[in-house]
Amino acid sequence: MTIFIKKNMNYSFLDLVYVKENKTVQDAFIELKATAQKADDLNFTRYWLAEHHNMEGVASNATSVLMGYVAANTQKIRVGSGGVMLPNHSPLAITEQFGTLAQIYPNRIDLGLGRAPGTDGLTAQHMNENFMKNVHEFPKNVSAIQQYLSTENAESKVRAFVAEGTDIPVYLLGSSTDSAVLAAAYGLPYAFASHFAPQQLGAAFKFYTDEFQSNGEIPLPYKIACVNVIIGETNEEAKLHASTFYKIFLGLIRNQRSKMKQPDMTFYDDWTVVEEAQLSQMIAGSFIGDKETVARNLKQFIQRYQINEVMMSCPIYSAEKRLYSMEQFASIMSEI
Repeated sequence: MTIFIKKNMNYSFLDLVYVKENKTVQDAFIELKATAQKADDLNFTRYWLAEHHNMEGVASNATSVLMGYVAANTQKIRVGSGGVMLPNHSPLAITEQFGTLAQIYPNRIDLGLGRAPGTDGLTAQHMNENFMKNVHEFPKNVSAIQQYLSTENAESKVRAFVAEGTDIPVYLLGSSTDSAVLAAAYGLPYAFASHFAPQQLGAAFKFYTDEFQSNGEIPLPYKIACVNVIIGETNEEAKLHASTFYKIFLGLIRNQRSKMKQPDMTFYDDWTVVEEAQLSQMIAGSFIGDKETVARNLKQFIQRYQINEVMMSCPIYSAEKRLYSMEQFASIMSEI
């Protein structure tokens, strides 16, 4: 397994493929293509797609299918899952899907694995009736994928022929310390979902760093932090665009999930004190402001947690303003 590290710090992009109000799923896929091509042009290291289900405003359901679409429409950027929610799937099927992608797009495919459902409990049961069993067997299933990917599996009675020897790097994802334990034990790179659950970021990274046991593929811990980044030409403009992002999280709190809403400053008067406190916890891993403000805060964040790579989530309604944020973020990261 090869972890790709550039001279300067790696920076990447996470896309949930938001579906916007007054627009269609097809519109979301058209924007996905443009966003991925922009990331490729801006020298982002990788472009990951998150697996989610039963959410009207999120179209990243069929992760491996969208990965093929992104890889086909870009030139050099690595394309991966951020992540595949493994309890929803058969390890053999995932290995075959990713092995197929790796054969078509060699040295460009990443496999990020998570153990959450990416949805509500009822939908998880419809995804896979053995979901809870698979959660408990997550470590075993990660090992199974590693075995299927290896050339040593040629002697096995069950093989993923298209995947053997493709050298697809495996990443473990988490939003608590649970996956940090497994990533450290298996010697795998670890990505933390601080874009929606930042509370245990410090504890998870500390445990992973302290307990990391190299498996010979990567010599040292490799930490990726996914964060929300919204950059405006001014702090006030960034706050306006962030109202869309806050509406998404408030919808989760209120169980009122919908398509992505247009920005609206009056939204900031639309929550209770309790909801504001909940939102503050959920968005602590977010960087919102003009370029100077975001650069200062990002550098402090990277230094504090000794992060190897920052992955940007950019929940902005305007496609044009989203591309602007990506440009400014790439400029910031290229100087770190």
